[in-house]
Amino acid sequence: MFLLEADTTGISRLMFLGTLGMLTLAIGIIVFVIFHQRKVIRYQLQMKKLEEEKQQILLNASIRFQEEERQRIAADLHDDAGPLLATARLYLNENLVNQEKAQQLQSIYSAKQIIDDAILLIRNISHSLMPPTLKNFGLESATTDMFQKISGSGTLNASARFHDYRDRLKVDQELLIFRVIQELINNIMKHSNAGFIHLTQNAANNKIYLRIHHDGKGIVQAEFDKLNHNANGLGLKNIASRIKVLKGRIFFEIDPSQTYYKITLEIPREPIA
Repeated sequence: MFLLEADTTGISRLMFLGTLGMLTLAIGIIVFVIFHQRKVIRYQLQMKKLEEEKQQILLNASIRFQEEERQRIAADLHDDAGPLLATARLYLNENLVNQEKAQQLQSIYSAKQIIDDAILLIRNISHSLMPPTLKNFGLESATTDMFQKISGSGTLNASARFHDYRDRLKVDQELLIFRVIQELINNIMKHSNAGFIHLTQNAANNKIYLRIHHDGKGIVQAEFDKLNHNANGLGLKNIASRIKVLKGRIFFEIDPSQTYYKITLEIPREPIA
């Protein structure tokens, strides 16, 4: 009888210890999950904050770029077009009718030349906002023309080949893409010391892919992302802000052979309505 009670007590004690151990383990797991979830939440909040800061930087860069464009256009009109038109007005003042015939003709001719110069200046400003080749013939023609001019200058070997661009995009989309290409090419020409630049275009899964290859000094994706978080580097921020408007993506990488860099633009296709 005494032995039976002892066995029962021992079993009870083992069950108690086992239950206590399981309870302790369960509490430990719950505590671990809670702390892990809090850590995940803090990480997600930090990532969200960083993303919001990045978006704000891109927005500020876009606003700054637009403001600089407005100021540049205003300065061109004020400093160049304004004086030309004011000078033409001097030639065509109210005293023109009182001048000799020969002097009248000379004044009219001089005024015409000045007005022609003003028209050419305004046309150049307009072309800088919307290149006529892009407006009339599309992204392929404008990009190919740009690369031909670069190659024709003799500074480096440049070429562009479009493989699948049968349908044009909306004009504003083409302009944004063209400006991104321009900015990328300008950066390559200015900073990379490249010997060649080659652009190719393809399409797949209702997306357009533009790839720029060059053999100069370049950057990879991590460097691009880092530069986008800095206050400097307006050119790269302009690229990123335009890509965001296009709802696209951009990738910077170096070829495994380490001989050239590649920049890929991935743009959703939105054809003309």
